[in-house]
Amino acid sequence: MAKQQKREWVWLECKECGDRNYRTPVNVQGGTPKIELVKFCKRERKRTVHKIRRK
Repeated sequence: MAKQQKREWVWLECKECGDRNYRTPVNVQGGTPKIELVKFCKRERKRTVHKIRRK
């Protein structure tokens, strides 16, 4: 049987407008990763940097 990983759902928040646009699972074993991704923001209508935020 496979071991279960420690995964947690987090939101990706736009740095420019503050909207939480995306939800994704991350592996939190060994600490929460610091992820910054360039994703499309619906409010800004362009690609912006998104960071991890917990709800």
